[in-house]
Amino acid sequence: MLGTMELLEKARIEGWTDEEVVERILAGDSALYEIIMRRHNQRIYRVVRAILRDDGETEDVMQDAYVRAYQHLRQFARRAPFAVWLTRIAVNEAYARIRQRNRTQQLDSNEDGEFSVNPTSSSPDPEQTTSQFELSRLLEEAILSLPEQYRTVLMLRDVEEMNTAETAEALGITEENVKVRLHRGRAMIRKGLFSRVGESAKDAFPFMGTRCDRVVERVMRNIGTAESTGRQS
Repeated sequence: MLGTMELLEKARIEGWTDEEVVERILAGDSALYEIIMRRHNQRIYRVVRAILRDDGETEDVMQDAYVRAYQHLRQFARRAPFAVWLTRIAVNEAYARIRQRNRTQQLDSNEDGEFSVNPTSSSPDPEQTTSQFELSRLLEEAILSLPEQYRTVLMLRDVEEMNTAETAEALGITEENVKVRLHRGRAMIRKGLFSRVGESAKDAFPFMGTRCDRVVERVMRNIGTAESTGRQS
């Protein structure tokens, strides 16, 4: 029987689809879930970041989304590609975090009835500071400055290059709403920004290296703990 590393390499060489990987996970090869995470970390990071605009919360929500997806793999009905199904779960988790955040703000309101909100810092993190892609950084700033309903659509359509139907499915809105929000979102960004960025759009909102490894490690640890508890019970 192949070990974890051999399975991962076999999946890479043979080019297993997400659906094929899921079938093997459901058959008992839970270690292969790492393939799913590494394939989709970039997209999930981008869409959750677009909703929350906070790096720390984004990583937390990504982990929650991956764990929830793993727990509900048998509910994947293949009506849409697995990537869209996974993105929808991440979107729902992000909005759940916003609702939780809003409830916390209400509880923390002061005597004057004003919310004690800590605004998200606009200061670039070290990765952004050292980035070689200045135009990509400008694109990030432009997208994150948009209202949430526009920036999520822009992130999925223009950065992740999902089609209209996939974006609608992932966000739980109609295709017509996707088209309208995409049009309005683009109009809100200064003319010529996307044409200046060009292919560098794919380099925006990077999620790789140690951050990617950190999310994968935490999720696999959580899954292993849950499965161990289930066997003991």
